[in-house]
Amino acid sequence: MTVLTLGEIMLRLKPPATNRFFQTPYFEATFGGGEANVAVSLANYGMRAEFCTVLPDNAIGDECLRELKRFNVCTDKIMRGEGRMGVYYLEQGANQLPSKVIYDREYSAISLAKPEAFDWDSIFKGVDWFHITGITPAISPSAMMVSLASVAEAKKRDITVSCDLNYRKNLWRYGVDAPKVMRDLALFIDVAIANEEDCQKSLGIHADVNVKSGKLDAEKYRELSQSVLAEFPNMKSVAITLRGSRSADINSWQACLNDGKNFYLSRSYEINDIVDRVGGGDSFAGGLIYGLNAYDDAQSALEFAVAASCLKHSIGGDFNRVSVADVEKLMRGDGSGRVQR
Repeated sequence: MTVLTLGEIMLRLKPPATNRFFQTPYFEATFGGGEANVAVSLANYGMRAEFCTVLPDNAIGDECLRELKRFNVCTDKIMRGEGRMGVYYLEQGANQLPSKVIYDREYSAISLAKPEAFDWDSIFKGVDWFHITGITPAISPSAMMVSLASVAEAKKRDITVSCDLNYRKNLWRYGVDAPKVMRDLALFIDVAIANEEDCQKSLGIHADVNVKSGKLDAEKYRELSQSVLAEFPNMKSVAITLRGSRSADINSWQACLNDGKNFYLSRSYEINDIVDRVGGGDSFAGGLIYGLNAYDDAQSALEFAVAASCLKHSIGGDFNRVSVADVEKLMRGDGSGRVQR
């Protein structure tokens, strides 16, 4: 099984611990981005994971390639081009102070790339599963065209397509509303991944849920997922994450999956003392792709995805640095955190 992901990877700059911007003169420099995060997760689970993007032809781009290779992500389909490395700044929240993300990705290499620069025959050679997110089409008009072309080309080749809808209000700045693009892209999706805001803001499907209350009604999510499948009959399944936010440090974490025949609800985890929730949704997506291919039943696949993402909340950085054994241990109920000797 070979999974290809396509999107932008960025330089991530974050003050140490929970310091605010310029409270300290230091930034921790790492890499991250939705589709790259998924590729890293899948490589950690032993799958062949390929990543396609455009990187600047400079030392930062070189270092990014080395980092991806260190996680055994195949970088053969990464191109080098004009433009810069996109950057995002992260301020880690705590208690009632939320985390803050500032994007600096205008004129990044992939935002400037044109669809004709992509050799789709070569890019999709040997690929069984293709994953993209709603972030990439929000970056720029040309990235939107690349995104739409990529899913259409994948379906031409009978490749399974998954998409994390990932609505980002701070990115849709080039004069097109997200649903106008994402509803077209959704016509090529087999497996949709989302939260309640993604369904509403990306697809224009109403979500009668109140996540700010900290209490989640699973029946509302059943209705929401059914609405998505009814609107897009090409989709085989839709998974929706259920995050109950008590504070920046304390969340409940759960998910559901609707395949049109059955509605599955995972166990719920209480996550206290969150280390880093950025990349949590990506770790869920990576876990779900692995689970749907590794297990015979959808319930186990969903439980794997939720457990994998639960563990990510205790790991700093964008990447989920866990193994299948780590995740399956938590699935079996061992969340004690006892020292392993």
